[in-house]
Amino acid sequence: MAHGPAMVFGMGAAIVLGFLLALFIAALFLWMAAKLIGIKNASMGKAMIAILGGGILAAIVGSLVGAVLRPLGPIAAFITSIWVIKAVFDTDWIRAFLAWLLSGIIAILVMGILAFLGIFTIGALAAL
Repeated sequence: MAHGPAMVFGMGAAIVLGFLLALFIAALFLWMAAKLIGIKNASMGKAMIAILGGGILAAIVGSLVGAVLRPLGPIAAFITSIWVIKAVFDTDWIRAFLAWLLSGIIAILVMGILAFLGIFTIGALAAL
């Protein structure tokens, strides 16, 4: 079975839309966490920038540091992610870390509630 241009376009469009939806959901959790932590100038736009910029920059820094000092790559990537949150939201290191941590906790709680209700299965995360 040959895949024509429409099939390739459709798959590309689905990938782009899936990426944008995942970015929005992750930013929503970070924005909610930043508001709960008390970061004054938290906005959805800043959260999207922090998620996208933090992911890209952490991957680059983690790869470069990991290539030279292998065990320090993930640590450098983590610190970079926290630094991006700190810089984007113009806050301190503690609030940035707490916002990162709380966004993960909120995501786990939401997935757990949806799984409990039967709306979402944890196995679906493999598709992300």
